[in-house]
Amino acid sequence: MADGRLVIGTQRYSSWSLRGWLSVRLAGLNVDIDVIPLAGGGKTTALKTLSPNGCVPYLEHHGAVVWDSLSIAEYCAEQDPDLWPADRCARAVARSISAEMHSGFRAVRAALPMNLGRDKRPPAAGFDEDVLKDIARIDALWTDARTRFGQDGAFLFGAEFGNADAMYAPIVARFLSYDVPGLSDVSRQYMAAVRQHPLMQDWYDQAAQEPTDWYLDVYESLA
Repeated sequence: MADGRLVIGTQRYSSWSLRGWLSVRLAGLNVDIDVIPLAGGGKTTALKTLSPNGCVPYLEHHGAVVWDSLSIAEYCAEQDPDLWPADRCARAVARSISAEMHSGFRAVRAALPMNLGRDKRPPAAGFDEDVLKDIARIDALWTDARTRFGQDGAFLFGAEFGNADAMYAPIVARFLSYDVPGLSDVSRQYMAAVRQHPLMQDWYDQAAQEPTDWYLDVYESLA
């Protein structure tokens, strides 16, 4: 019997669901996964009775109720502390860049929505100045973390894929889908490692198996 459940949205499109799902899987929590097809504009009625904030991801585990991806990441790290780096200074940076992801990069989010059905095609409108600034900042964060803390492995803080990587995994998916310009070789190598991680491959495979009638008209512009 499962110890709870994780509620997520359409895997092809739901970037925040991917973050929560990765942390839960990395921590090895024994929970059922409930996938809710998402409608546009916050109109997914089913979520209103499932999640306290009406959004995904939403976790129930051994009586604990946790919503919001960053809160789920912290909860999962209580079960598996290795989800954050062991070194105090590296851990501080990992938490800081995860929080920056959680609260920032609005231009990238708006212009480059996650769509796992899109393959290396820039947006029709191109990349405006605000999007390019976000891309440059993300590239700088990845390059700095990999250079200072990640040289003993392929991920931001070394050999282990952790919470910081989970927070940036949907950005990797976006950058690959939209073939973003100007990334360093360090960042491109990092993106390849994230995409090849078994959990990311699992997520992509599950997204590809979702019913086509989940892809509502509201998402046609993302294709």
